[in-house]
Amino acid sequence: MSAELNPAAGHHLPGFIVSPGQTDVLMVITAVLLILAVLAVGVLFLRLHTLPERMAHRTQKLQFEIVAVLGLLALFTHMHIFWVAGLLLALVDLPDFGTPLRRMAGSLETLAAHRTGESAGAENKKLADEQEFSGSMPSSSLEEAATAPPSTRELTHA
Repeated sequence: MSAELNPAAGHHLPGFIVSPGQTDVLMVITAVLLILAVLAVGVLFLRLHTLPERMAHRTQKLQFEIVAVLGLLALFTHMHIFWVAGLLLALVDLPDFGTPLRRMAGSLETLAAHRTGESAGAENKKLADEQEFSGSMPSSSLEEAATAPPSTRELTHA
């Protein structure tokens, strides 16, 4: 190979033109920058894609799971409406219906137990035992207190 230039070539060549058999530095730099740009765009896309899930992470478990499923549907089906629906659901604060309903159910169970006398008899017996220990209630009224139905005041405070 000759190091001589072609007579048709100009006398001044740009710096990115290399001799045959040498490493093309410009191509290596361009390849590295292209790989970094693709990785950066991929990370940005995935962070943007998980935005509704990260927003819903501070909400209720059910809402978070629905948003996560919508995000997965949007990812695998390429239908952006699922992502938009997940984002809107993550932005909306859903009211907590579960806690009041659980408290109501617990209160109703307590009331039902009082009406059947299951826990009322045990509470009255415990109260009667405490009063007997202090000596303020005769023993004949102990049995009456243990089997007496609960008053309306006891039912309202359950």
